[in-house]
Amino acid sequence: MRRGIAVSPGVAVGTAYCIHTILVDPERSRLEAEDVAAELDAYQSAREKTIADLRAMQSKVERQLGHQEAAIFAVHEAILRDRDFTQKVQTWIVEERFTAAASLQRLLEHYSYLFAHTHDSYLRERLNDVRDVIQRLSAHLNAQTVPRMPSLSGPLILVADEFLPSHAVAIGTTDVRGIVTQTGSRTSHAAIIARGRGIPAVSGVSGILKHVKTGDTIIVDGREGQVIVNPDAEVKSAFRKLEREFFLLKDQLAANRDQPARTVDGVELELLSNINGVTDAEAAVAMGAAAVGLFRTEYLYLTHPSIPSEEEQFEAYCRIIDASPGRRVTIRTLDIGGDKTVPYFGHHHQEANPFLGWRSIRLSFEHPEFFNTQIRAILRAAAYARQHDGHVKLMFPMITTIEEIHRLRAMMRRVKQRLRRARKPVADVPTGIMIEVPAAAVSIRSMLPLVDFVSIGSNDLIQYLMAADRDNPKVSHLCQPIAPAVLRVLTDVISACKEMDKPVTLCGEMAGQPSSFVLLLGMGLRSFSMSPPLVPSIKDLTRNISVQQAERILEHALKLKTTSQIKRYLTEQLRRISPNIEMLETA
Repeated sequence: MRRGIAVSPGVAVGTAYCIHTILVDPERSRLEAEDVAAELDAYQSAREKTIADLRAMQSKVERQLGHQEAAIFAVHEAILRDRDFTQKVQTWIVEERFTAAASLQRLLEHYSYLFAHTHDSYLRERLNDVRDVIQRLSAHLNAQTVPRMPSLSGPLILVADEFLPSHAVAIGTTDVRGIVTQTGSRTSHAAIIARGRGIPAVSGVSGILKHVKTGDTIIVDGREGQVIVNPDAEVKSAFRKLEREFFLLKDQLAANRDQPARTVDGVELELLSNINGVTDAEAAVAMGAAAVGLFRTEYLYLTHPSIPSEEEQFEAYCRIIDASPGRRVTIRTLDIGGDKTVPYFGHHHQEANPFLGWRSIRLSFEHPEFFNTQIRAILRAAAYARQHDGHVKLMFPMITTIEEIHRLRAMMRRVKQRLRRARKPVADVPTGIMIEVPAAAVSIRSMLPLVDFVSIGSNDLIQYLMAADRDNPKVSHLCQPIAPAVLRVLTDVISACKEMDKPVTLCGEMAGQPSSFVLLLGMGLRSFSMSPPLVPSIKDLTRNISVQQAERILEHALKLKTTSQIKRYLTEQLRRISPNIEMLETA
């Protein structure tokens, strides 16, 4: 049994399929002079075939899943067409007499070294894209096909160093029951994909590929972060029972998708979904979400080789609106910087503390023309939604001061005036702010008169409060949503919103975690936004608890001194309220 980070709840038993790198580390023997030209031709041929692969994949995914989901392959093609990328390979072939395969291996080592020395987790994730492109090239050089899912029988557990975009596409309709990765965190590709598909997953299992081979029986416990390889009959039988219970519970909960989210004492709650694209919006409908509580528009930018035009954004937002529950969507303006950067905003230097630096709304203010373009597209999309009985709200991230809100209000007025002068359809939309900076949480009562609603971004708020990067394994244990300090701040923010009659939603991970959900309910929160697959379990929990009961649990929890005490107490209470709920919560 090996331990990692529990990133997607549930239990799965299946046959291991190990996704090893397809690069065969070639012996770097020197080419003869007369072989150099042929090797350059071989590389160019592989490059052209890889471009054709990427375009075909982009077309296929766009038809099946949508434009945004397919755009990652345009990014991969841009990497492949990068002058420096090809120039390095060609130089090593000509000057060092390396084979093309050896040059690609050297290029991967070069990028791996560069990316290993950055503290920017988004840049480290981009190494996955570079590796994906190099693997495709290498496959063609070695006259192989790009790996597809195996024809093994029975449910599969994918085991990989990391989970690449091409792996996600390759899954298709294959019966993948679990994912295990050697690297990654709760915000890695593997974690996001697994939660979005409701697949149990464990990340950060160091050295797992040395202990498992394709065909082994493997157990994934995404609740406790455990992976068991080749279990004995007794252990396997026990986990098979847990697996059956997990899938039965999921099916039962999904069957209740049309039931209202109402507490035992009749209080109606609003369960919303966080989405990145059309596929997530469709999942929100399937899981019974009432609306989209957070559409992260940065995904549109991160997968686009250049700045998306106003028309491209408008069309993308309209597709999201059409796919969302009730055509109700809260759209957040671009939130990049920190762990997510794009080249066309001029991030030429590495910030010492990127999460505390030039990011989010601060970056948008520095690029007003770009920012105005996004607002124009959103306001036009809001008019489209209104014409089709939908509703759009506009939200601004990482607000720190009242001055920023005044500046945003002035910008909104100017954009609306210009749209009306241009005779473009425009809608007045409710505008809100995300509370993720402690300064904003402290100043909440001064800010509320200037906004229509508030959304609490608990992921960032928690790491800022605790001065701990949630993706840094050395300190991530401090980023606990039920830490006493976090609960006190959240209680104050929610109380302020209730006092001033301002709608408030929480859209961080804790909204979909049963233990923290109970505390938020006790604080008076009535609107929760979460990953689509989590909606059914929270809806079921809602129907098993009263507000009065949640208030009593919160009152006792606030008297406890430590996070571990609160956690033990909540575990006991959840077992009494809903015994099955433990299976749907990560440790």
